[in-house]
Amino acid sequence: MAPGSPWPLGAELVPEGVNFAVWAPDATRLEVCLFDAEGTQELVRHALPVCTDGVWHGCLVGAAVGLVYGLRAHGPWDLAQGHRFNPAKVLLDPWAKSVVGRYGGTPDADLSLYLGHSEADPALPDTRDNAAVALKARVLSPAPIVDAAERPHCSADRTVLCELHVRSATMLHPQIPAALRGSYAALAHPAMLDHWRSLGVTSLSLLPVHARADEARLQQQGLSNHWGYSSIAFLAPEPRYWSGRPGTTPESECREMVHATHAAGLEVVLDVVFNHTGETDECGPTLSMRGLANARYYHLDPQRRDRYVNWTGCGNCLNLAEPRVVELVLGSLRHWVQAYGVDGFRFDLAPVLARGRDGQFSAAAGFFAALQSDPVLSRTKLIAEPWDIGPGGYQLGGFPPGWSEWNDQYRDTLRAWWLRGGGDRGVFAHRFAGSSAQFHHDRRQPTASVNFITAHDGFTLRDLVTYDHKHNHANGEHNRDGHHHNSSWNCGVEGETADPAVRALRLRLQRALLATLLLSQGTPMLLAGDEIGHSQQGNNNAYCQDNALSWLDWAGQDTDLLATTRRLLTLRRDCPALRIGQWLTGQPDAHGRTDVVWLHPDGHRLADADWRSVTDRALLVHLHAAAGPQVLLVFNPETDDRRCQLPADIDWQLVFDSARPAAEPPPARATPGTTVVCSARSVLMLRSR
Repeated sequence: MAPGSPWPLGAELVPEGVNFAVWAPDATRLEVCLFDAEGTQELVRHALPVCTDGVWHGCLVGAAVGLVYGLRAHGPWDLAQGHRFNPAKVLLDPWAKSVVGRYGGTPDADLSLYLGHSEADPALPDTRDNAAVALKARVLSPAPIVDAAERPHCSADRTVLCELHVRSATMLHPQIPAALRGSYAALAHPAMLDHWRSLGVTSLSLLPVHARADEARLQQQGLSNHWGYSSIAFLAPEPRYWSGRPGTTPESECREMVHATHAAGLEVVLDVVFNHTGETDECGPTLSMRGLANARYYHLDPQRRDRYVNWTGCGNCLNLAEPRVVELVLGSLRHWVQAYGVDGFRFDLAPVLARGRDGQFSAAAGFFAALQSDPVLSRTKLIAEPWDIGPGGYQLGGFPPGWSEWNDQYRDTLRAWWLRGGGDRGVFAHRFAGSSAQFHHDRRQPTASVNFITAHDGFTLRDLVTYDHKHNHANGEHNRDGHHHNSSWNCGVEGETADPAVRALRLRLQRALLATLLLSQGTPMLLAGDEIGHSQQGNNNAYCQDNALSWLDWAGQDTDLLATTRRLLTLRRDCPALRIGQWLTGQPDAHGRTDVVWLHPDGHRLADADWRSVTDRALLVHLHAAAGPQVLLVFNPETDDRRCQLPADIDWQLVFDSARPAAEPPPARATPGTTVVCSARSVLMLRSR
């Protein structure tokens, strides 16, 4: 093997063949193992001849596209220093762009073969060779860079996110051919794209599609990490979402999916998991990074370096205080933008990415600086899940300019306000207007708040008004997993019921919650399936349920909720006052326009006592943007109807009433200066003619 080059990391085609570069600074020897096309038979081993600055490298002359390879790392087995080198275990290149094989994957798989340590004595290495079953990488041709002009480039003020799962969204759709369901190709099917486009969302936020390794515990129970939060290859798409169509690969089909989504005018945002990997804790498998540079890739317990810091709750934490780990993460992000064309990323447990060697979160972390200075990545949508379980782990509002963040306080406030009678007008208005206490700093705008009522993690919208308690028994954890405090309300009956009054109330509350979410300032995020009334039967943690529990029930869709959602998103699109994009001031501008006036149902501006009342909570919000019609929103969370005085001198048109099914249009107009009745637990929208 020729000396080759230490850059770029991974396996790259060069004129002479394939150049390999692997970061393993504590290893004493690094071997590239070549396999047959299926990755089951080891053919030959080549030692990488040179180590430069901790990168082992060499060029295999004459090698070509399609080559399947794994790695063997020699070095000390010294748990006290965090070293877990074991050349008996074939390792996946962290820079792999295509993965061959699966960790376990069959009911009779011997998962102990993937362990770097001995089950009998974890202080010792396992000496059994696992070449036949280990994960490998396949060398690909360089992918062409996707033209930035292809991307929709939706502005922040117009962005409406929809969170969905590739497989769950498509498995039961009747218009998708059975052979395609559950795949990247299914998501790219016209029936799916027409749905999202007609719904009015702008950006599909996909749950993780990185190649993953399901936890041993789940596999032994016949389950899988269906949501995908167990990544093992950050540059490779998950092969299980490939349809297997002749002439395609997981990589090409994933790329075609993004292209088709763009052609439909929709953006693609990927949920990425860089806070931990599927190698889990010290009892977990040795699949890749653990066997190459365990003491550097992961945060180890300083008192017991044979154990891992667990700020994620998933067994380990990637160490982005190490520059080479930042390099891997940025390389992955850039690859998905340039080779696949994705438009942005949602970062799972994002505070982990900004923790230094001392474990403390910092908004000045190197990872943030690297992103902000990157000419490719700095132009993408960057969305944080702003919490983990480490010290100071709750960081809502703590991310730098250029980021938006999942706002769980919006979720909790609005659930309590509508379903539990909690909160006053002040707390509602604060969340409705973009959560300024969290985000109004460093020139950040209300769009930094990603508002949501539901997400993949928790109850669906239908279950939120159907269950008081979680029902997670199918997960095999004795109902101990999942959120314990959901601010849900079953409307008097736990679970499904035929009672028409309860069913009508549940639908009314769903429409009111959707209306509040989609008419608030900030960036709304809808959970796919909420618009058709999907239920998970009370399971609020369906992460391991790859079955009809989480697959969207298209055949049983609620057409009224669907029409309601479409109507609300049309109104949001057509009325700039619903997406002003700047902080509301309540003060007249140079043209005499006042962006917001907060009103009591009696018609007067809210005074101090009005804001704080917990017994009288209905309010009117009068919005006036620089362009477009004025908007008047009426929110009535109370159990009785409220008669509301309309602002005078404006010819109001009533355009939405959440108390009515979407098939029943509201009256065409209201008279200036008169009153309008807002039904109990409902939302009205009026706009000026």
